[in-house]
Amino acid sequence: MNKSYQEPNLTMLTDFYELTMANGYFANGYQDTICYFDMFFRKVPDNGGFAIMAGVEQLVDYLKNLRFTEEDIQYLHSKHIFSREFLDYLRDFQFSCDVWAIPEGTPIFPGEPIVTVRGPAIQAQFVETMVLLCVNHQSLIATKANRIVRAAQGRAVMEFGSRRAQGFDGAMYGARAAYIGGCAGTACTISDQMFGVPALGTMAHSWVQLFPSEYEAFKAYAQSYPGNCVLLVDTYNVLKSGVPNAIKVFNEVLVPQGFRPAGIRIDSGDITYLSRKARKMLDDAGFEDCPICASNSLDEYIIRDMLMQGAKVDSFGVGERLITSSSEPVFGGVYKLAAVEDPEGNITPKIKISENVSKITTPCFKSVWRLFDRETDKAIADVITLHDEVIDDEKPYTIFDPDHTWKRKTVENFTAVSLLQPIFKNGECVYTPRALKAIKAYCMAQVDNLWEEVTRFENPHNYYVDLSQKLWDEKNRLLSEKNY
Repeated sequence: MNKSYQEPNLTMLTDFYELTMANGYFANGYQDTICYFDMFFRKVPDNGGFAIMAGVEQLVDYLKNLRFTEEDIQYLHSKHIFSREFLDYLRDFQFSCDVWAIPEGTPIFPGEPIVTVRGPAIQAQFVETMVLLCVNHQSLIATKANRIVRAAQGRAVMEFGSRRAQGFDGAMYGARAAYIGGCAGTACTISDQMFGVPALGTMAHSWVQLFPSEYEAFKAYAQSYPGNCVLLVDTYNVLKSGVPNAIKVFNEVLVPQGFRPAGIRIDSGDITYLSRKARKMLDDAGFEDCPICASNSLDEYIIRDMLMQGAKVDSFGVGERLITSSSEPVFGGVYKLAAVEDPEGNITPKIKISENVSKITTPCFKSVWRLFDRETDKAIADVITLHDEVIDDEKPYTIFDPDHTWKRKTVENFTAVSLLQPIFKNGECVYTPRALKAIKAYCMAQVDNLWEEVTRFENPHNYYVDLSQKLWDEKNRLLSEKNY
């Protein structure tokens, strides 16, 4: 099942200035002026080497359902600042933009367009809020999840953070994004129902406390779920009661029925120490195949350190620090005007200049290419070009650092892949949905195509996002002209 949460109508989930600007565009005759907007981000969360693109399907759902109801029109009328003609325009509103996006699950890097919108000024401007909301949130969680999954070194990671998410939609879409980033499943049931993210979970401490004894609680659970019996062993004392009672129940309830235990979970204490002791106890009892799951405020650094210290953990449940990306809870995507097109189809580039160099935008209608080494399949660099440029991967191609232009490299024996893919054409959806499992598999494969130097947690290698010579010349020309 693959539902979408589209109730209520989300058209009015927008910053108010999008509407005041739209009214102003209309009053000044700019409503039909064709504009190009880019979404991009400036910094990878957690000082990482890359981020993961996510949220495109929710953006598609929003754009497909973009319409103003009579209730919306009446609300705007009550503000007494919008013209009647503008409200009539909104009443008959029909989305007609072209939209391109980098596919979900793709590693993405600062400065490159990850969504591009072309269309009438009012429309292309109006969708800014939801473009940013959809992609910023899910890309943030997918990126954090991928870091945690990589720290687990092949062990399963389950997303357990629904109750700590920022709102119900943060829980639902966060679970979806975490799955794209590599998680095995989620505790959030509705995300399984809506998106097919496997719902996982066993018991809380309250189950154990409710019964007269820990042993009786374990026994009742094993009798109810003999084929999937995972027991939470830290309600009282992991080594003195939890593990011994689990072993007793495994022998008394599961083994006679031909079942093997699905695991134990440790949710508190020194999990590294407890897991080593528990592993020995389970092995000595003949349950070498019984997995150990760890939870309790984990993140990529704690997981990495636990494994370095010899923790005997087979899977991890990660909650609040994943679903909120608590170490850096903002994905700083922005949405900026890049060009304007006149009625004859001539495109005029636009640039924003700032004393803060990182906030200077890259003008023009653009494409993004990823260059892969044909021998290793590893990504060499990304190149942003003018939209009508094609990188011929049958010939040598020179890339250069756009800030330090003397740093140049000529690449050969490479494959050039265009990253931005059309999702709307003249307002019609041309996006082909993909199964979430396929998006996750694609993400894992694409991350594997990055060099380890890019994927390390501390001081990752700076992956190059270069400009083509033509695009660099155009940007440099505008910078020179605007340097008052």
